[in-house]
Amino acid sequence: MASLPTPPAQPDDAPDTYVGLGADAAEQLARSRGWDTVRAVPPGTFLTMEFRSGRINFQVEDARVTRCWVG
Repeated sequence: MASLPTPPAQPDDAPDTYVGLGADAAEQLARSRGWDTVRAVPPGTFLTMEFRSGRINFQVEDARVTRCWVG
């Protein structure tokens, strides 16, 4: 039986540090810290809930990050 693959390590980063930043600045910062995928969505957007290693999500309202989570 084949072993399960090990997902790549994701950046050691605190999502709360992005809340309050401008959306563009938050995306640049996240990419500089090593996030592969940066997803910005407006409040109330329907999203699938699958976990993706290397992805950080921003809820953006009025060009500011109001919520941030990993996966």
